[in-house]
Amino acid sequence: MNTDVNTDVNAVVDAVVETDVLIVGAGPTGLALALDLARHGTAALVVERAATLFPGSRGKGIQPRTQEVFDDLGVLDALRAGGGTYPVGMIWKDGQRQGEHRMSDEVEATEADPYAGLALMVPQWRTQEILYARLTELGGGVAFGRELVGLGQDADGVTASFASGPPVRASYAVAADGGRSAVRRALGIGMTGETVDPAPALVADIRVTGLDRDNWHFFPPTGAGPGLQGGFLGICPLPHTEDFQLAAGFADPSAEPDLSLDGIRKLVATRTHLSADDVTEVRWASEFRPRAAMADRFRDGRVFLAGDAAHVHSPAGGQGLNTSVQDAYNLGWKLAAVLRGSAPAALLDSYEEERMPIAAQMLGLSTGIHRGEVRRGAATQQLGLGYRGSALAVETRAGLPEDALRAGDRAPDGTRAGIRLFDAFRGPHWTLLTVGTNAQAAPDLPGIRTVRFPTYEAYGNGVFLVRPDGYVGWAGEYGEPDGSAEQAWGLPEYAAVVGVATQDPS
Repeated sequence: MNTDVNTDVNAVVDAVVETDVLIVGAGPTGLALALDLARHGTAALVVERAATLFPGSRGKGIQPRTQEVFDDLGVLDALRAGGGTYPVGMIWKDGQRQGEHRMSDEVEATEADPYAGLALMVPQWRTQEILYARLTELGGGVAFGRELVGLGQDADGVTASFASGPPVRASYAVAADGGRSAVRRALGIGMTGETVDPAPALVADIRVTGLDRDNWHFFPPTGAGPGLQGGFLGICPLPHTEDFQLAAGFADPSAEPDLSLDGIRKLVATRTHLSADDVTEVRWASEFRPRAAMADRFRDGRVFLAGDAAHVHSPAGGQGLNTSVQDAYNLGWKLAAVLRGSAPAALLDSYEEERMPIAAQMLGLSTGIHRGEVRRGAATQQLGLGYRGSALAVETRAGLPEDALRAGDRAPDGTRAGIRLFDAFRGPHWTLLTVGTNAQAAPDLPGIRTVRFPTYEAYGNGVFLVRPDGYVGWAGEYGEPDGSAEQAWGLPEYAAVVGVATQDPS
């Protein structure tokens, strides 16, 4: 792992006290948000309490929907190069291989869902380094060693103070500072949830001999299957490293995991056929008590909660990092539109409206997987999530089939006549997608990239206004069977509300 990141930005940041958006926390959520804002041309300042980026592998799974997000943000190729596919599980007992265990049901990729079934394994530290590198390419950076000690807001903005360095004044602030969020505490926002498992668990990055790197090695207690409950222990090779990620659950709620080298050596020797000396190094380790909790609200005035600051998951099923990055992806374009003056401030109300139900759903899924009640499968890939109930989802067509694509749904991929939709969508712009011959007369609209596509079953014929975060905002029809063009009902009004009229589609 490379922790030698550039911290010279602190010298510059200390002289800058005003910005559009203050982001507290340089984890995947904060970095993804800063990157998205940077490509919109919106000034953002990321502050991080620690002296460096997070050093552990903790959130190592990147689900297909998040891969689509990272494709749009321009980092997917680097993540693929730095990651790999999940290895097949191997169950061990008394030093003997008992057979393979597949962690999830198989899901096949399709033209519309090109990354389905292809969850990437990338250590979290590497994901953050890649996001950080892309952010610096776009002119952004992170101010490390900046601990938040105070936060206040008024009608015009937010003022934050720090243990060192000057205060920062911003139009908006975003808490991306984790489950113990200092911002959330400063705002007095509570967390409501449940203990998923009363006993502790630990996760560590270790060097170990005596295990191959072709399998994820499971050492369940007698009669149990893979899972963090009880005395389970798993050791997973991390791609393009010499490290393995160790995860272990404990049966006793009063247990206090020993995170030292000697403690982890003893744990491995007790639960596996390996000897203590086979563990040669502990590079990072952490303990936690699995919990599912959600903030009582995701917004307080000009301050927003995102990622673990808003929802805390069990790591089972790999939903935490993915849900968090998608919080950032939902919020970024909305902040940019309001700050450049092309959308009313009321647009920001849709962040909490859209993300709270998603977070609640993913919390339930993570908890079910942790307890062995739910298998990983299509739901964990997050491709089916959407915002049909949102005020921003305007569907003007009637009599649609049950399985029809509707406003609020994720916009599928596809290629026709040399046009790939994900290529057309990529970027901070909105896209007006016309599908089918009757839609060819649809006029170009100011500030919106227009793509004319032949009939495609994933969409059905119609007109779809695709948001910068890849969801259908408005859906309707243009044109009559004779080819004459008619104004689609409500599209100009919708465009004004969401701020696309002055968006640069270049």
